[in-house]
Amino acid sequence: MGVINLLAVVVLSYLIGSIPTAYIFGKIIKNIDIREHGSGNVGATNAFRVLGKGPGTAVLIIDIIKGVLPIVVVAGFLAPYPFGRIAAAVGAVCGHNWTCFLNFKGGKGIATTLGVLIGLTVAIPEARVAVLLCVLTWGISFLISGIVSISSIIAAVALPILMVVFAVPTSLILLSVVFCIFVVFRHRPNIQRFLRGQESKVRMPWHPKP
Repeated sequence: MGVINLLAVVVLSYLIGSIPTAYIFGKIIKNIDIREHGSGNVGATNAFRVLGKGPGTAVLIIDIIKGVLPIVVVAGFLAPYPFGRIAAAVGAVCGHNWTCFLNFKGGKGIATTLGVLIGLTVAIPEARVAVLLCVLTWGISFLISGIVSISSIIAAVALPILMVVFAVPTSLILLSVVFCIFVVFRHRPNIQRFLRGQESKVRMPWHPKP
């Protein structure tokens, strides 16, 4: 029963993560395929860019929930132990990044990863400080740079370091390394644009004028 439950957690978490929120909102609101607009990414950042602040915010919230539900609800009922939570976490993020509903091409996983981390802080208290500091790292990086992608990469790299510093369980450290690899891998085009000075930037009042 344990193995069956674990497989069920992975499958259900993957399916929840696979819901292509930005694609659905693009079809409903503007009758467009969001993959053909903006950056072409099926995620919250591109939803803000193409659909506007309201729909973008809705996409962001739903994508975060896609990460929370598998940890708290799915694993909570079927496999309420650390490895079960981790299986749910990986399933949800893989679903968002490689959704079965869009030929296994999805978003970059930032919002859903944040949801997963929120779910883990609810289910595994030892991870709370590390996760909160990771989110703070993203916020500071974004305020300084104004670049969502680079801030996400910095936060992703900081996550396993913070997990080690605060001595969370080894399984969570390994999970944070996996998430870090996912984020960096999915942001390779952004890194290339950043090195060329072409990455999109949200200009803050304190940023120097170009």
